[in-house]
Amino acid sequence: MAEDFKYEIVQNLGVLSEGKGGWKTELNLVSWNGNPAKYDLRAWAPDHQKMGKGLTFTKDDLISLRGLLNGLEL
Repeated sequence: MAEDFKYEIVQNLGVLSEGKGGWKTELNLVSWNGNPAKYDLRAWAPDHQKMGKGLTFTKDDLISLRGLLNGLEL
């Protein structure tokens, strides 16, 4: 049985894409279970009541990721 957990989207930072049914892949600052907010990348239902699997990052993680992405030739 899944544990109950709480989340609060503290700030929406942007939408990367939108899929079928209105689900959007978003970068948000999210507080999980009352803990300090972390950067969170995942798909959300239009009402933000359901979510897909995602990734959470500390500020240092996100800075490192930005450095890696800046080094890519796209």
